[in-house]
Amino acid sequence: MTASIPQRYATHPEQIPGMDTAALRDRFLIDDVFVAGEVRLTYTHHDRIVLGGAVPAGRDLPLTGYPEIRSEYFLEHREVGIVNVGGPGTVTADGEVYELVTGACLYLGRGIRDVVFAGEGAQFYLFSAPAHTTYPAALVSPGEGTVRELGDQLTSNRRRLNQYIHENGVKSCQIVMGVTELHPGSMWNTMPAHTHDRRTECYLYFDVPEDARVVHLMGERDETRHLIVGDRQAVISPSWSLHSGVGTAAYSFVWAMAGENQAFDDMDAAPITDLR
Repeated sequence: MTASIPQRYATHPEQIPGMDTAALRDRFLIDDVFVAGEVRLTYTHHDRIVLGGAVPAGRDLPLTGYPEIRSEYFLEHREVGIVNVGGPGTVTADGEVYELVTGACLYLGRGIRDVVFAGEGAQFYLFSAPAHTTYPAALVSPGEGTVRELGDQLTSNRRRLNQYIHENGVKSCQIVMGVTELHPGSMWNTMPAHTHDRRTECYLYFDVPEDARVVHLMGERDETRHLIVGDRQAVISPSWSLHSGVGTAAYSFVWAMAGENQAFDDMDAAPITDLR
């Protein structure tokens, strides 16, 4: 076992009106995902997701067990999706070495005991959920998953959606995961906003310019709130919360979900005219 994982407890939507900015950020924003030389994780009780980053910074960095998940090793009862948002690196899983270029996605299933990250400039984003069975490890390079072009330049949301772990792609127990890249001149990551009351979704925003920010919308339709998010920061979006976002410049984000089902289009639209 290693150091403990900070925990974020599940939140009821009725709590939101009483929260100020600091409380919202404390509950839903993770602003220290990547720390050089560390595996830095957060446990959210929304669908028991663990998310965070691994930054080897030139040395081998193992993924170990933690007291909070009551397992001898991290993937004893879990699965994990990994996206490299830094320079090239490797992930070694029970002796099998996977080369992850920037933007590549690796799925590791339940039962893999030893996981080691390496790479001088690599930054690995991890999204983990409980798993009831084992699926084989799978590596997907950028552009090799299901690619969907969505949106329109006229509404500032033209984007390329790369689906990696999903019901018609890499198989998993719960995880659905991919990367969305906004085209130059587009800033909205999805519109209309939506909820999917059967799954928790987490966003990792990256490729956000240093002098730019993303305004992440959250909350209920008649009680919206927002978070101001910088580069390589993550947002926990509970199943009851709508989500959408707009940046002051184009950016990319890793989206990942776990919960009741894996149907990507299982969502309930929240048109902007309905929001308050």
